[in-house]
Amino acid sequence: MEKTIAGPEAAHIPKQRGESLLETAVRYAEERHWDVFPGTWLEAAGGKQRCSCGNAMCAAPGAHPGRADWAAQATGSAAVARRMWHKQPKASILLPTGRAFDALSVSESAGFLALARMERMELTLGPVTLTPDRRMNFFVLPGAAQKLPDLVPRLGWSVGSLDLVVLGEGAWVAAPPTRIGSRGAVQWACRPTASNRWLPDVEELISALAYACGRDR
Repeated sequence: MEKTIAGPEAAHIPKQRGESLLETAVRYAEERHWDVFPGTWLEAAGGKQRCSCGNAMCAAPGAHPGRADWAAQATGSAAVARRMWHKQPKASILLPTGRAFDALSVSESAGFLALARMERMELTLGPVTLTPDRRMNFFVLPGAAQKLPDLVPRLGWSVGSLDLVVLGEGAWVAAPPTRIGSRGAVQWACRPTASNRWLPDVEELISALAYACGRDR
């Protein structure tokens, strides 16, 4: 299993240093074959950073789609990604879900508990992100959104009783090293590597995740 950081010390998870957003976006498209698209970005205003969308109350400053047709804009072409970030080098890196992967989103505390449990079970993990708003996103094969409503009740839980959200078609996740306002940057709790290129199915991880979410209620 890919080595992870055990515990809530998010600041100690290794960051991607020395790479521009452009270089990172191109690498995601080129090496992982993930679709990417540029989102909003942070702008300095009055000594503070605000979202390029102009909304002073933005819920995800500098880290959300900036146009309604973002799904059509997303590309798996490294050349196209390079052109898009050349136009706006500060744009956040967003990844549409429901294409190369779905994402299972849980609280940070439940996520770390699940990671420890998965390690004991010797499960194979895909990449996992940790966001500044204390959420963890576990990348799994597409189709999780359709499977989850049947899987969770089999484990003795109702879907609505757990803080477990599936991000599938029509949704997206922010990718490292995207920054979300003054809260900090999205990081990898489990980095993309050659060993986790093949993603697990939701059925392989749901038991550990549901258990962790149940404990975290």
